[in-house]
Amino acid sequence: MFGIYRWLEGLEDEDIQFIKRLVLSSGSLKDLAGQYGVTYPTIRLRLDRLIQKIKIWDSAGPEEDRYVLFIKSKALNGEIDARIAKVLIQEYKKEKGE
Repeated sequence: MFGIYRWLEGLEDEDIQFIKRLVLSSGSLKDLAGQYGVTYPTIRLRLDRLIQKIKIWDSAGPEEDRYVLFIKSKALNGEIDARIAKVLIQEYKKEKGE
């Protein structure tokens, strides 16, 4: 969809809003923590997870399946257990004959 910006496909609206706020706060995680009403370590963790999510999508080759990337992103967000994500990906690949 986005070609060289494929990593954007892996971001949710909430992620994009976070990036926007980060830029508007001149990269100050302390200011961002204040805006969200959370601690600095919480913002740092969110940023680290966002970076990992971007790396997953950015490093994927054109043949990388969107479903697999989606499952990896959900596991990274803690929305599903990493063990379950691995099983889902394995079963999906089996189904596709990979």
